[in-house]
Amino acid sequence: MAKNRTIPFGYCMKKGKITVDFNESKAVIKIFEEYLDGSSLMQIAMLMESEKIRYTADSEHWNKNMVKRIIENKKYLGNDKYPQIISETFFAQANEKRMSKATSISVIPEDLQEIRNRTYCAECGHKLSRIGGNDKYEHWDCRNPDCYRLEYQLTDQMIIGVLLTVLNTAIANPTLIESNGEISVYSPTADVIRKQNEINQMTDSSQPDFDRIKSEIFRLAEMKYNCCTYNENPQKTAEIKALLENHAQLNTLDIGLFKSCINRVLISHFCTIDVEFINGITIKNITERTEKNAHSTECNDNSRESANSGKQG
Repeated sequence: MAKNRTIPFGYCMKKGKITVDFNESKAVIKIFEEYLDGSSLMQIAMLMESEKIRYTADSEHWNKNMVKRIIENKKYLGNDKYPQIISETFFAQANEKRMSKATSISVIPEDLQEIRNRTYCAECGHKLSRIGGNDKYEHWDCRNPDCYRLEYQLTDQMIIGVLLTVLNTAIANPTLIESNGEISVYSPTADVIRKQNEINQMTDSSQPDFDRIKSEIFRLAEMKYNCCTYNENPQKTAEIKALLENHAQLNTLDIGLFKSCINRVLISHFCTIDVEFINGITIKNITERTEKNAHSTECNDNSRESANSGKQG
C-alpha cells in the first residue's frame, strides 16, 4: 500500500528544510498547463501515470482527486516554509476555471428546477432525482432505495421534448383535455336519511320538543354538508383552455405555460411518460424501446397517445 505524503507533491526535505524537488516541480507546472489547455482532471492523472511520474516514493498511481489537490494547493504560491513553484497569475487562472466548472456542475437552470419539482417516479411516487449538472452526463433516475433504477438514460432534452409535444398536442386538440362531471355533487348517506326521518317524526308529534328539533336540524345540516363534494376539475379545464386558446405552436418549452397547465410528470421504468394536467387529465407519451443488441437499448420519442384515465366524473 502506498504511503500518504507528508510533504506536498513538488517538494522534498533536505537537511531539515523543505525545498523544491526538481522532477516533481516540473510535473506540477505541467499539471497546471494541461488543465488550462483543457485537459480534465482524469486525463491529467492518466498522463502522469503514462509518464511514470510517482505521486509517492512507492506508487505511480494517480487519480483525479490528487490532481485537484495540486491545482488548489496555495503552498505552490510560496510562503515562509514553501518555495514558490507556480506564479500567482497561473494559479488564479487555473482555480477560476476550477470554480467555474464546479458551479456549472452543481447548479441547474431555474426552468429545469421547475420541471424537477413536478416530476415523479410512476412506480413508487417519489420525486425523480436529476444527477449531474449542465453537461452531457446529466440524467434522471429514481433514487428511492425501495424502488429501482431506470433501465435507460433519461436526459433533460428527452423530458423537455415530451413536454413540448404534449403541450403542442393540447394546443392543437383542446378536446383531449376536457374534463366531465358536475362542479358540486350531493350524495346523502343512510345516516342522513335516517336523521331526516327522525326529525320528521319529531315534528309530527302532538307535543314536539322544539329545542331538541332545532338541535337535530343543525346536526342534519352538518351531516348534509359533509355529503357534498366539490369537483374543481371543470373550472381547471376552463383555465387551461383559456391559456391554450389561439396559442401558437411552441418551438421551445414555455416554462410559464408548463407551470400553469401541468400538475405532475410521471415517468415509469419502461420508457413511458405521463403528463398530468391540473384538471386530472393525463396525456401519455410513449417512447419506443428498440434493442440493438443484448447490451444496449435506445429510446425513441416517436409515438403518443392520450389517456382519459385521469378524468373524474
